[in-house]
Amino acid sequence: MEEYRVEVELNDDEHGYSLRERLRALDLDDRAREKLGTGVLVTRDGSRLFLYVESEPQAREAERVVGELVASEELTADVRVTRWHEIEEVWKDAALPLPATPVEEAAAYAAREAAEELEAEREGEYDWNVVVHMPGRGPALDLARRLHADGQPVLHRWRYVIVGAVTEERAQELAEQLRSELPDDADVRIEVDLSDVERSPLQFLPF
Repeated sequence: MEEYRVEVELNDDEHGYSLRERLRALDLDDRAREKLGTGVLVTRDGSRLFLYVESEPQAREAERVVGELVASEELTADVRVTRWHEIEEVWKDAALPLPATPVEEAAAYAAREAAEELEAEREGEYDWNVVVHMPGRGPALDLARRLHADGQPVLHRWRYVIVGAVTEERAQELAEQLRSELPDDADVRIEVDLSDVERSPLQFLPF
């Protein structure tokens, strides 16, 4: 199922927060509720608002409604409709077509991997890690050396070997490979760093 959201970037920091108060306090009439439906969810991150919906028609209607709210508050804002890109795992302009062929899907996945590689190089860490707990320090060191020789980004700590992966798919592939190669007393698991995942405020505003 496709997912859409309306992104609102308020340009007026001094008065920007009043829009959220307007959204919270606004008593939408039955007609507006009927148009927006019950599946609209609003979150806030500083001067940015996000309205999550299930379809593009809902997104366009939410875009119209929030545009009217911005205008009535005499604020300025950049408003756009985006769609979640399953392969690249990013929100992209809803007007951009999704991959329609295996070749286009492969290109999108390659673009995602390239972006994740650049991010890992810049930040010095990976979002996904395969963590291997070996039965002894010696076997752990041997595994770390072998993986390093294969070009894998490896950390060795006592009986633990940590291998960075740019995507969940890469992590899954490596974990499956290691489970098939290592003895049964080796523990292989996948860990994900969620620190760079876009956070949503604690308060959600359905309307």
